[in-house]
Amino acid sequence: MADEWNFPKGDLMKGKKGLIMGVANDKSIAWGIACQLAAQGADIALSYLGESLLRRVQPLADSIGVKHLIECDVTSDASMDTAFAQLKEIYGEIDFLIHSVAFANKNELQGSFVENTTREGFLLAMNVSAFSFVDSARRAAELMPNGGSLITMTYLGSERVIPNYNTMGVAKAALEASTRYIARDLGPKAIRVNAISAGAMRTLSLAGISGGRALHAKGKAFSLMKEDTAMEGVAGAALWLASDLSLTTTGEVVHVDSGFHVVGLPDDMEM
Repeated sequence: MADEWNFPKGDLMKGKKGLIMGVANDKSIAWGIACQLAAQGADIALSYLGESLLRRVQPLADSIGVKHLIECDVTSDASMDTAFAQLKEIYGEIDFLIHSVAFANKNELQGSFVENTTREGFLLAMNVSAFSFVDSARRAAELMPNGGSLITMTYLGSERVIPNYNTMGVAKAALEASTRYIARDLGPKAIRVNAISAGAMRTLSLAGISGGRALHAKGKAFSLMKEDTAMEGVAGAALWLASDLSLTTTGEVVHVDSGFHVVGLPDDMEM
């Protein structure tokens, strides 16, 4: 099921164990990262939320030899307690955690941020998209006595105004700030904490944003490389950050978007 991507194979992650959170289907970024880490020898557990997602994730897991699936609701302390207790029972210690979890109500991902954002929706987006990484980091750190790597997924809407990204952009800004503070706290324990800011890709998350398809097309047209963001590039960045190659890299937001994030105005803009 990962044959559409050209992931390098090897043993860079041989002996490394960890959890990947957020695999939704075979187009999700978390799935691409799982395939790349597995191709490099990592022993991976995948989390899922509910029976409907389990039915999607199970065949994916089987296709790359993942043996451990852990149910986890990041909005529930009890569920998180159980999930990380299971992770400890399976591995004892882990070396990496990939956090690719985010949510905002679809009706708040369109039009006016000021007019469409509700208190309930704002708090939900912050809870799922930002606090869940803080909570996961605290729990994962307890399983990393010899250091490790924590990686979360963000997007340029945290830094700049992106049409319709709205509440999610604010939540991603909080996520990136949290990444820096977590990196400060866990650095003395040799735990690296970084975020990957991927360009627009054809995922369920993009489909949930009004005008998502146009955003994807413009991302390619405006980028420096005039290319779509490739899963190989995003998963490759995750491989670097999860592996020992990134031993002195922490507190970073790594952009993987064909250079879209540095563009002020596109070259064909009439002046």
